[in-house]
Amino acid sequence: MIFRFLNLQGLAGLAAAAALAVLLMAARIDARHWRKQSAQFEQLYRAERAATAETVANYRAAAAAARAADAAAAQRVRAAQQAINERIVHDYQARLDLARARADRLRGAAGPAAADPCRGPGPAVSALPAPACGAAPAAGENRLPAADALIATEQALQLDALIRWIAAQHGIDPNADAANRP
Repeated sequence: MIFRFLNLQGLAGLAAAAALAVLLMAARIDARHWRKQSAQFEQLYRAERAATAETVANYRAAAAAARAADAAAAQRVRAAQQAINERIVHDYQARLDLARARADRLRGAAGPAAADPCRGPGPAVSALPAPACGAAPAAGENRLPAADALIATEQALQLDALIRWIAAQHGIDPNADAANRP
């Protein structure tokens, strides 16, 4: 009876069934292998996403720290500039007041004789001849009039204060704290 089924078609059927069983076993082994690989790849993927999230958080924290450091440096520079401005303006004003006071003192010392050089220092004495008017004395030949001298002095003081202000402003290093940053 069994021999009746073992004809050529039966043998081919048995061979096909055996081949399919071997293929099924190979497919199961392959599926198990790829499930393991998939779990490993998923683990790598999750680790990579966590590393990326950590990197993004680090960059954001570094950017926030840099913004805070820049704001602190800007505040420090503004304070230094304000101190320089106040110091230069105060010094300029003091020097300007001193120059104006000196000019007023010189004008007051010259008195009315400085306004009219031909008039003389006091009432004329009849025995003396009248003083010669015209050319200025040799020592005062190259001198500016008092008002022009005061203007020139004020402008010189202003330029000197401006030069000192520029030099002081240039001396401020906005990146002075950059060397101390991590």
